[in-house]
Amino acid sequence: MVSKWELRGKILSSSQRQKILLKLSEVPRTPTELSKDVGIKLSHVSRALGELTELGLVECITPFQRKGKHYSITKLGKNILKML
Repeated sequence: MVSKWELRGKILSSSQRQKILLKLSEVPRTPTELSKDVGIKLSHVSRALGELTELGLVECITPFQRKGKHYSITKLGKNILKML
């Protein structure tokens, strides 16, 4: 299991992960919306979302949708965001 401090370090090591986590703390968004909101290529957003999901900081709240999946920050993600 990864400690909160390791998760914090993982987020701090990537401005892309920071921006995505901050945007998701406001309201759930699709990868396309995130890409436009933070000015990051869609492929980079998708990769970051995969990493954040794997770490338990973000979750897909519409997993059965083929297109337009929405992602939201988890309780753990909110806690890590407060530590930044």
